[in-house]
Amino acid sequence: MSKVFQKKLLFILVLTLVLSWGAYLSLSAADSAVVGSSLGLSGKLGKLIAETPKCTASLTKGCINPDAPRGYLGIPGAPRPSFILGFLWAIWVGWIFSTVGAFGGIMAGVGHITIFGLANYAKSFKKTNMALNKYLTDTIRVSNMFLVGLSGAVSSFNYWRMKRIVGPLAIAMAIGAVGGAMGIAELTAGKISLKDYIGFFGLAVFAVAGFMWYGTTEKARAKNKAAKEAAKRFEENAKKEGGTTEGVKLVRFSLTECVFSFLGVEFKFNPVIAALGGLLIAIIAVFLGIGGGFLLVPFMTDIVKLPMFIVAGTSAFIVLIKMIVGIFTYIVLKGATVYWPLIGAELAGIFVGSMIGPRTQKYIPDIWLKRLFVILAIYVGLRYTSKGFLGYSIVPPY
Repeated sequence: MSKVFQKKLLFILVLTLVLSWGAYLSLSAADSAVVGSSLGLSGKLGKLIAETPKCTASLTKGCINPDAPRGYLGIPGAPRPSFILGFLWAIWVGWIFSTVGAFGGIMAGVGHITIFGLANYAKSFKKTNMALNKYLTDTIRVSNMFLVGLSGAVSSFNYWRMKRIVGPLAIAMAIGAVGGAMGIAELTAGKISLKDYIGFFGLAVFAVAGFMWYGTTEKARAKNKAAKEAAKRFEENAKKEGGTTEGVKLVRFSLTECVFSFLGVEFKFNPVIAALGGLLIAIIAVFLGIGGGFLLVPFMTDIVKLPMFIVAGTSAFIVLIKMIVGIFTYIVLKGATVYWPLIGAELAGIFVGSMIGPRTQKYIPDIWLKRLFVILAIYVGLRYTSKGFLGYSIVPPY
């Protein structure tokens, strides 16, 4: 091999390396081109937007187009949920919650995940900015909490006026709930991808379906008859006492036993067990952004052994406390936010639906109502569980 040929070969190799390195730097610069500006969005969201790639001719998803119309959370190019649809959907959510005492948080999640297209939008950032993907997941969770929290507030106020909230039990469970709500929000805020959230959300829906199906069995229906009979006796006692408005009264309290009475009938529970129950239920509920009423009611009726007549108001109050703590932790401590125009429309719908539910419930047979929601819950559970853990839906729309 001549020296001239060797020099030419060396020159070609060096030139090839230089050109390859230049192409690599150019490609890397193109891939790493980011918005570089918060676009006027404050806090953590603005920082994440500034770190997200700009849209180009070759990059149309998982990117930010600064010139696009503002949408969800004020992000350019984000979905623009219809406030009218949000209002109508929230009426449906409030009606469900006030009619069957559960499924409201699940339906709130379905609206934010699917109906308004927020899940697909958050999913688009999976490969370009995973931190934004997780941040948007947090906004879905805390948005659910606002809807569930208002439902709990309306119900709590009504039951408080009727003196049918068991204060000692609510406080004991709330103590556990505060720890669980703050703990799970602190541990998971900004760390749960949309894919994982949807999968666990689907599993929770299956759990709801199981509880609601159990409510249609003969055993559960017999238990409900007993609860209705207990409520009837309470009402008769009130009439005998000349329409007394006496409500729940504390008899004695210790760390191992709390005894209270309602219209002369005594009940008791263990505050430690109640606090542990509140802790575990709050962890599940706040993680998913739902109320957890489908767990609270069985806990208080089957474990604490209380009649339904005083469970509903107590459950609603505990849900309210959990949602307040969860919202505070996500927004104030972890920097999450919500799309206030949409939330405002939804809260108005929740209020309307919560007022309609009790007035229409008597026209629908309870067992058929529950069976309808069992079928709906199974479908929703299959869709979200498969999308979350398999990456695609096994039921339509695929």
